[in-house]
Amino acid sequence: MSKAIPLKGSTRVITEFFEYSINSILYQRGVYPADDFSPAKKYGLTLLKTHDDELKSYIRKILLQVHKWLLGGKCNKLVLCIVDKDEGEVVERWAFEISHLSQTDDSEDIKDEANTKTETQNQIRGLIRQITASVTFLPELTKEGSYTFNVLAYTDAYAKVPLEWADSESKEIVDGEIVQLKEFLTEDHKVSAQVSYKT
Repeated sequence: MSKAIPLKGSTRVITEFFEYSINSILYQRGVYPADDFSPAKKYGLTLLKTHDDELKSYIRKILLQVHKWLLGGKCNKLVLCIVDKDEGEVVERWAFEISHLSQTDDSEDIKDEANTKTETQNQIRGLIRQITASVTFLPELTKEGSYTFNVLAYTDAYAKVPLEWADSESKEIVDGEIVQLKEFLTEDHKVSAQVSYKT
């Protein structure tokens, strides 16, 4: 039986999951041209990752900071917004809620069920598959090349925030549809996901 994942490993697992999720969403939703992505094997799946240097380094920069916040227990949600460039309007909002199990009241119960690496990988695979399949129910983004994305991180009041991270409102979609997606558990964290979109 493989051991459960300790904090540093747990944080790495989550950061890596975010990297593949962001890439997957940007590819699936056509925010960037399909030619900008190459296949990569991960979680027993063939996923797509950008090979565009600028985009790659932007995503890496975001994730390095998120990783630091997660290690310090300072980040409890990451949100990816797809924005219509012309209107400045959020058309889709992918939210990933991160619970730090050591800080929740029922953490002991959840920790008793803490996942082995294999279980965690299986749960992540299920969630990534859901993200990939979301194109079947999400409205088509019809204006090719007219979308961009923002990443919002919800941190606690004591988190050190680098200058390039500006304060922002929550960019909720008013009167949108919300679809709850799967979640996954490591020894120290629970990550649950949902997508909201304009109908």
